[in-house]
Amino acid sequence: MLRIRLIVTGNLKEAYWRAAAAEYEKRLGAYAKVDIVELKECRIADQPTSTEIEAVLEKEADAILAAIPNRAYTVALCVEGKQLSSEQLAQKLDTVMQNSGELCLIIGSSHGLSPRVKAAADFKLSVSALTFPHQLMRVLLLETVYRSLSILHGGKYHK
Repeated sequence: MLRIRLIVTGNLKEAYWRAAAAEYEKRLGAYAKVDIVELKECRIADQPTSTEIEAVLEKEADAILAAIPNRAYTVALCVEGKQLSSEQLAQKLDTVMQNSGELCLIIGSSHGLSPRVKAAADFKLSVSALTFPHQLMRVLLLETVYRSLSILHGGKYHK
C-alpha cells in the first residue's frame, strides 16, 4: 500500500476545511496510508520585506526538509511546477508506487517554499495557474490524489 506524507505549513483553522480534508483522508484510506504533518507557520510582519520573507522561508525549510521521509518520492507544490491532468498524475503515482512506495507532498506557507525545498524535491507540481488559499489547497490536493488513485484502481469516481 502506498504511504503518503503530506507536509503542510500551517493548520486548518475553520471546521469546514477540517471536515473536507478529513473526508478525503478517509477516502484515501482505501488506497494509501496517509500521514499529515502540520508545521508551525513562522510569524512575519504584515508588510514584510523580501529579506524578511527569505528568512522565514529558510526557517520553514529547515522544518520541512527534516520532515521528509528518507526514501520518499518528494513533490513540492509551487507556481513554477508542471501542471498534469488527473490521468498523468495517476501515471506518476503508479510509478511512485512501483519504485518507492512512499510519496511526500509539500505545501508551503502563503509566501511559498524556499529554493532549498524546491531543489530537494523530485518533482515540482502546479495544480493550477490560479492562486488558492493554502487551506483550500490542502483539500484540493487530497482530492486530486484521491482521484488519481481511484483512476489507477479502476474506480468510478473519475468521470
